[in-house]
Amino acid sequence: QVHLVESGGGLVQPGGSLRLSCTASGIAFSINNVAWYRQAPGKERELVASITSGGSTNYADSVKGRFTISRDNSKNLVYLQMNSLKPEDTAVYYCKMWRYFEYWGQGTLVTVSS
Repeated sequence: QVHLVESGGGLVQPGGSLRLSCTASGIAFSINNVAWYRQAPGKERELVASITSGGSTNYADSVKGRFTISRDNSKNLVYLQMNSLKPEDTAVYYCKMWRYFEYWGQGTLVTVSS
């Protein structure tokens, strides 16, 4: 059974940093693409960043230059380094993996507030 678990969320002041992690089990991690999505209160879920099995990355315009997605296939981990956080980054952040099927984690809450 595939299981994705996000961690690293919390409360941070504007301008601060957080690093989210997503760990996967029950799946051939290295051949799957991975993405971070977020959903703010009252808004639709949106793509934040993605990284393919080959390491190619893609970012939403709103986070370019501030967020970095990376993966460690030896540890079945994906990271989202978030710098210069803004109040509008407040959301539940979800990890998604896909190749032949799609899998989602339960999410981790990030709150950016003074």
